[in-house]
Amino acid sequence: MDTKEQKHLNTELQISNFRTALKGFKNLVEKAAAQKRDERGGLLIQKEDVIDYDKFYEAVQELFGPEVKSQDVKSFYRKLCNNPDVPIDWCEIFGYFSSEEDSLASQMDEENLVFLISRKQRVVISGSRRRDVIKCIVKVPQLDLLITASQKGLITIFNSQDTSWITGCDYLSQLKRIVATTERTIIVWDYKAQGSGQENYFVIKPMDHCLLCVCVVSLPNQLCRDDILLGDDGGFVNKFTVNSDDFGLKQAKSKKKLQSQVLDSKNFKSVKRKLHNDWVMKIRYITPLSCFGSCSLDSVHSLVLESLKRLEDNLPVREFSMPRGANTFCYCTKANVIVTGGDDKVLRLWHPNISTKPVGKLVGHMFSITEIVTNEKDQHIISLSSAKVFRVWDVQTLSLLQVFHDSHGGPGDMQIYSMVYDSNHGMLITGSSVMDMYPLTRMVQDTKQIPHTHEREINVMLYNRYFHQVLTVCSESIIKVWELETGLQIYQILDPHGFSVELTSAAIDETGFLFATGAYNGTIKIWDFGSGQEMKVLPEGKDWKEEEHCLRRLIFLKAQEKHQYLILTLERNGKIKMVQGKEEDLYLVVTWELPNVVPLLRDGNHTVHLKPFPKHRNMHIPFPDVQLVEKNVSQCVNSPDISTEVNCIDLLQVEGYNLIAAGTLNGVIILWDFINFTVNELYRPEDCFIVDPDLDPKRFRINNILFLFRNPECARRSSQDSVCSSSQCDSSKGPQSSKGSKQSIHDNEVKGEQPDVTVGQQQPVDRRHPAGTSVIDPQPPVLVTAHEDGHLRFWKLEGKLLKNMLPFTKHSAISLTSLCTDLCSRILLTGNVEGHVILCSISSFLDLPHEEKKLKQLLVWRAHSLEIIQVIYIEDKQLVLTASIDGSVRLWHAFSGHYCGYFGQRRMFELSQSSDFILPCDVNEYPVEIKEENKFTEKKQKYECPLVFDRQKWKKMSSMSLLFKRTPPKAFEVDHDFKFFKSLSSPKIRRRALEGFLTGNREAGVVFGSLPIYRVPSPTSLRFLPLIGSEAQRESANSIPGKKKGGHVQHDKVSRRKSLKRHLVPQINLASSFFPSIPK
Repeated sequence: MDTKEQKHLNTELQISNFRTALKGFKNLVEKAAAQKRDERGGLLIQKEDVIDYDKFYEAVQELFGPEVKSQDVKSFYRKLCNNPDVPIDWCEIFGYFSSEEDSLASQMDEENLVFLISRKQRVVISGSRRRDVIKCIVKVPQLDLLITASQKGLITIFNSQDTSWITGCDYLSQLKRIVATTERTIIVWDYKAQGSGQENYFVIKPMDHCLLCVCVVSLPNQLCRDDILLGDDGGFVNKFTVNSDDFGLKQAKSKKKLQSQVLDSKNFKSVKRKLHNDWVMKIRYITPLSCFGSCSLDSVHSLVLESLKRLEDNLPVREFSMPRGANTFCYCTKANVIVTGGDDKVLRLWHPNISTKPVGKLVGHMFSITEIVTNEKDQHIISLSSAKVFRVWDVQTLSLLQVFHDSHGGPGDMQIYSMVYDSNHGMLITGSSVMDMYPLTRMVQDTKQIPHTHEREINVMLYNRYFHQVLTVCSESIIKVWELETGLQIYQILDPHGFSVELTSAAIDETGFLFATGAYNGTIKIWDFGSGQEMKVLPEGKDWKEEEHCLRRLIFLKAQEKHQYLILTLERNGKIKMVQGKEEDLYLVVTWELPNVVPLLRDGNHTVHLKPFPKHRNMHIPFPDVQLVEKNVSQCVNSPDISTEVNCIDLLQVEGYNLIAAGTLNGVIILWDFINFTVNELYRPEDCFIVDPDLDPKRFRINNILFLFRNPECARRSSQDSVCSSSQCDSSKGPQSSKGSKQSIHDNEVKGEQPDVTVGQQQPVDRRHPAGTSVIDPQPPVLVTAHEDGHLRFWKLEGKLLKNMLPFTKHSAISLTSLCTDLCSRILLTGNVEGHVILCSISSFLDLPHEEKKLKQLLVWRAHSLEIIQVIYIEDKQLVLTASIDGSVRLWHAFSGHYCGYFGQRRMFELSQSSDFILPCDVNEYPVEIKEENKFTEKKQKYECPLVFDRQKWKKMSSMSLLFKRTPPKAFEVDHDFKFFKSLSSPKIRRRALEGFLTGNREAGVVFGSLPIYRVPSPTSLRFLPLIGSEAQRESANSIPGKKKGGHVQHDKVSRRKSLKRHLVPQINLASSFFPSIPK
């Protein structure tokens, strides 16, 4: 007795201690969460009061003992830090998770739904009889047909005159006809024949029993013959064989319109066998198993699964038994299971070869299960009960994904008799008195939610091709790392450079193990990519001005020594520096800086010479120490009026080349050659050093610059095989857009050329070590620049312009922001400020002699509604990553422009090419594939811009709207002023220059993107123009002779006046616009 009392007291003491520990843990979590909220709010917390992970782990161990695992506490603490307001359960400390989410809350969130109920479509049966219902739905995937049969004899558009009820239907794939069953007859309908539906069908009767279900055996080796399986109320399974001769010969003999013909069932080859002791509810032929299945309400012979040969003999068959029988069944090919359901409300999963015991059970329905279908692609089972409740299950995990209810009709009214899943369009279709279609919630754009990867705009996006991971940085300075194949987030880093310090640049080293970040205050940090741990830091200088050293670009350099880090940096002030650090050092240091050559180039020098500057260094760096030649220093002239800072750089370090290319804010392209010790000015726009208040100061800016270079291995591969065969191109194409807006991506019939698009996986190529002497010599690099005026320009290293290209988009010239190419420089991707992605083929163009016609734009699509800041091409998967200031990073198929999803969505990515064409909710433009111009299109008349901006005319004119302004606005700021329209005139001279004029460019002075040009073969006389207005009509009556005589209108002229009114276009009142009324 004492022992029992002692155990009871010990149990109560343990419970009391555990409750006390839970209270302490709750206080600890609330205190830590409050601190995190205060830190986000900008409040300063004393260092000794901060609850870091070590303090948190010690406190948890004191409460619950040393048995608590460190990894569980670490994941709990990380979750608390990421979102202090998230609901947390104490059992997560011990590694137990009650559920990922509340099931009801998960179902209310449309983003988690499998089927989108809010987008349900309903089709009312056309011409249906009163209280008629759809009894059978069959999907024909190869023809994309949907066949429905109603209870009172309506097969799609065929209205049977038979008084019997239709019980099922299917499609005869060999005979191209539809078969349906009534209680005692078989109907074969030729739905393609001309005439009304009632004139093209045959009736096969009589039958021994009432037919309840039908299916067609689809065997590819049978020609002009189909086998039909029938189930009846006597438990028999019948097989009928129908040939084309049974219907085609009779049809050919009759010359009149055919009437319904009755055929004797005894003339057809048929066999039957009794397999059940009750009604046969469902019969199906399972092609992967080469057998048929039939289910019945019989508790002993509930499901029979056998080959067709067993219908002709009396050998034993495979039987599956279940209580109260089975109403329906289906087969899942990938999982290789048969799913059955019946009146016992339990879904059972069976292996086809094991009939003794099911491999799994799914319980949850409260009423009899009437229909089951499978979604093979997503491995889902959709079950329907007699109460019109749908349940979606995962085949692999046997978990419930979604429950929804058809609320149409009253209780017990309008039972759903049939259900089918359309895999072509991702849609669940049900039939009752109406046909309902439930689309799959594949992407978040279906829920009308704008994709968001970060809460703020994206500043940087990087791709680690070795680990297939994506790194994103937003303006709120949150680093996130994502898995490419699934889209799941791996980890994130908050405030990596300190509180409210914005990150502006980042880079990944060539091994993929490290990444560096740069901030607006000039600080640089190196991180371990796998763990997100900080390794090195370049601290902020004491005398640095705010944002003066803001980092625009970081490039990892290949170090000659191990455990050495070298980073090339571009600052906002235009300075190019190199940061260096060793593994044993805690801090990074600036060890190399390029001199400023822009003032020297402004004086007219196209080439500035450098000289080596010997300097003792402990380690080797990839660039020599250089300085300007002394005789050129005196020519340096400062110009504070023009922004001449370097805006973008790119690096090329291969055998024979050691180059840095730079583009400035005023459009100058500078090339640093460290082998020849020269700095060359490749291009300088006219008037780039002249301030014009009437023009946009950003019109010359170069937004991005990129080297295009092929090593010998890439050149050999390009010369041996074509990039994309015609069959590959056809397979890579997506479906045509719905309104015919998509075009053929290639038109090779004219020139017989093959496109130059990289298709297929390519191995990474080392650009620094050419392979052997048997390969082709490398071709000289080409430089490409993306400009503010919307042009792509390709340059030789000597400064010769190879191609000036204005990419085609739906709108006028749009500023380009990003450039990207593959490892072998076969394609070029660029993004613009309107959110478009442009795909060009450059493989043949880079081959000497650089023919302009071989540079082809292949595709353009709208990826974002706002500016794209970066585009990345993933070569081995043929995907495109886009990052925008809208805060989202999205994934696309490169050669079709199909949307895959965005990073941050709850569902995992589906990277396979889908037949369903989908778009984000903020994009409504379909991808446009560019056709190649042929000899027919080249002969079409080309119009020059009919109106241009005449600046002399502008200066001579005055506008009333400008008289009330104290400071006159600049010319490019007054686009909508009436004075601007008056200043438009037809071009007079320099017609050659007009061919390259920017259409629709605000800076260039064109108001409209393309003004309409009308041809009028016989213009209407001007004397009839006033007839459009009412006042002008009264005045014109006096001016036309013969209209009035003595105050009376002659009736013989009335018809002429009416005809004039009919021919005047447009028929609206324009008189007030051309002839303003003057007050009397």
